[in-house]
Amino acid sequence: MAALKIIIAGGGTGGHIFPALAIGHALKKNNQANELLYVGAKHKMEMEKVPAAGFRIEGLPIMGLQRRLTLANLWLPWKLLKSMLRARRIVKEFQPHVAVGVGGYASG
Repeated sequence: MAALKIIIAGGGTGGHIFPALAIGHALKKNNQANELLYVGAKHKMEMEKVPAAGFRIEGLPIMGLQRRLTLANLWLPWKLLKSMLRARRIVKEFQPHVAVGVGGYASG
């Protein structure tokens, strides 16, 4: 079977990260030659857990909208644009056959 290049995107909580890791392990078990790239949000739990599981990860500067009035929300449009451009570059450089979203800001 031919090897696939696969992006697995998402994270933020264990409810997203651990299923993503299970998917990655299953894909590698199915074909050791499959090339996986995780994409997550910088400064979130996935940036620690994914490399600890032996997988490569790229971080996006994405953040969520705060539900109360705060100055952090002023950064949201900039971080969203920056994340979209970074994600586009990741896809262009990695050229995946398949992308899987598991939830969280980065999967968007």
